[in-house]
Amino acid sequence: MHDLLPYIHDSLSNLLVSVQFFMPEIWLSALFIIVLITDLLFGKNSQRLCKIIACAGILLICILDLGQRNFVKPGVEGNIPLFLFNNSLLLTRAAVNFKFIIDLLAFVLLLYADWDHKLRAHKKGLSDLYTIIIASIFGLHLMTMAVNLLSIYLSIEMVSLASYLLVAYRSENAVSTEAGLKYVLFGAAASAIMLYGISLLYGFTGSLDLFDGNFVHGLTQANGMAVSFALVLVLLGIGFKLSFIPMHFWVPDVYEGASTPVTAYLSTLPKIAGFALLINFLAPLIFSPKWTAFDFKLFLSVVGIATMVAGNFAAVLQTNIKRMLAYSSIGHTGFVLMAIVTFNQQGITALTWYLLVYGIANIGALILASYFANVTGAEDMEGYKGLGLRYTTASVCFVIILISLTGLPITAGFTGKVFVFSAVYGVYQQNHDLWLLLVMITGALTTVVSLFYYLKIPLNLFIKRLEIVKEPVSKSYNLLFLAAIISVLLILLGVFPDFIINHL
Repeated sequence: MHDLLPYIHDSLSNLLVSVQFFMPEIWLSALFIIVLITDLLFGKNSQRLCKIIACAGILLICILDLGQRNFVKPGVEGNIPLFLFNNSLLLTRAAVNFKFIIDLLAFVLLLYADWDHKLRAHKKGLSDLYTIIIASIFGLHLMTMAVNLLSIYLSIEMVSLASYLLVAYRSENAVSTEAGLKYVLFGAAASAIMLYGISLLYGFTGSLDLFDGNFVHGLTQANGMAVSFALVLVLLGIGFKLSFIPMHFWVPDVYEGASTPVTAYLSTLPKIAGFALLINFLAPLIFSPKWTAFDFKLFLSVVGIATMVAGNFAAVLQTNIKRMLAYSSIGHTGFVLMAIVTFNQQGITALTWYLLVYGIANIGALILASYFANVTGAEDMEGYKGLGLRYTTASVCFVIILISLTGLPITAGFTGKVFVFSAVYGVYQQNHDLWLLLVMITGALTTVVSLFYYLKIPLNLFIKRLEIVKEPVSKSYNLLFLAAIISVLLILLGVFPDFIINHL
């Protein structure tokens, strides 16, 4: 017992020091408890109050995220990446940026949730949904900082459990229930695959800490094929959250079956945290001079090319709006992998910017999908025929958002793609790697392909005519106002990207 006393003292000291850098997550925990208790105290009448508390709390978390940037300023003596809780988490500039983007988009989603009429019609109300979202945000924060195999697994499972509940939230709806069941089954399989890979890595190294010197050393001493197999298993587990090929099969059915605000959540927040986690997992291996066992650049380049091709070409064939956006989301995942394979700071900056503008635009597109479903009941391309002149503001906003998702001037999506291409081309100029060239060519060609399915919506809105004019089912001015703000923001960020990009 006496031999353990120094370790106990060191662990407690590390715990106390780490807490001061863990304040956003502590406040998230408090917010979760407050919203949960509010729901218990006020019952069905708590929905509006829970929403107000959740939105106000997330804004506070955003402010705390910005405050953490002072701890990890680049190039300042003493402000280096911070290991927390005995090297389980790593607070870096990139992690703080990812957390802020997640919280900012979460605020928009919390606003949007009960403005979708089908979701608002849930007989139990939405108080539980706000509680689940806040709990998932805590897990997303952990994903952005996890650098220990155990913390990686636990953070992913925390987010996965919340996601399962969100997808099946409308339990009275058979389609939503089926989507939730499919998601759980695919998620359980992905979790088992990743856990097996983690157990192999632990067996090879005797360590769970990715930044422990013994971790990389142990992998270099083990059989190369066995190490590669274990790494692929872990990458497939992370790929389930990113929905890259071949871990994408669940996406179209789950996105279509879930409520539209939940689809907006799944297509943005877990993806952003997943890319942050992928960076954390790759960093200690890629930058180790001893590492030769597995070619991550080759693996991610092949996966990125396959994901871009499969996602974009499958989206062309879709007629349902949510299924089309599901496949386009897969295509965007492949494009973002371009930034990952640069393995440099410029690529990380381009990645962060692209995920920000993609998240804003994708949520905007699904907000407008909810708007047209609320107002006209339309959920597929055919239902949008002739609506452009009757709902001009919404239709113009939809066009702007789709232009940004395509990556055309003068929107933020264009600057995002330019930054990613610039980062990849900069690395290609140095080493003339064939795979980087193939990735850039595929990215350019699939951007052209995306025009064919994104332009289907403006084509139906403005060019095609509907013989029978439908009367409006209801009004949704709040969704329209939110979509208009997002459209203007995408243009402003496209014209003035330096306002944010210089601070990433």
